[in-house]
Amino acid sequence: MANKDKSEEKRQESAPGVAWLMGALGWFLPGAGHVLQGRWGRGLLLGGAVWVMFIVGVLFGGHLFSFTAADTGTNPFLQAAPAIANLGTGGLYLFCSLLGLNFAELPEQMRRATFEYGNTFLWVAGLLNYLAMLDAFDIAAGRKS
Repeated sequence: MANKDKSEEKRQESAPGVAWLMGALGWFLPGAGHVLQGRWGRGLLLGGAVWVMFIVGVLFGGHLFSFTAADTGTNPFLQAAPAIANLGTGGLYLFCSLLGLNFAELPEQMRRATFEYGNTFLWVAGLLNYLAMLDAFDIAAGRKS
């Protein structure tokens, strides 16, 4: 019984500041949260997968979604889910946002045939980075080995 109470207390403790830092770094630069904790293999595997999927998505002509639909004329609620997924790539998304890369919707005749695959690669890259960021956070907080 005493062990059960101690484990519940440990779960209810707040995460240390370093865990939040590792999570934020893992979001901003995919793989960095793991690498800074000395988990090179996991960091290179997860971060590399995010980077490769992001680059492939851009090369396939994928469209990065923003939270404002002024450029496409569609309802902003329809763009919220893909924009949240894209935002998961962290610094890659912010870099493209600052330069305006892959945000403008191309006319139908200028789109590549693979643009839908590109969109999917970009979404999955962001969602995978969210999972990697949470993994780095949990490791730094001592919740996972």
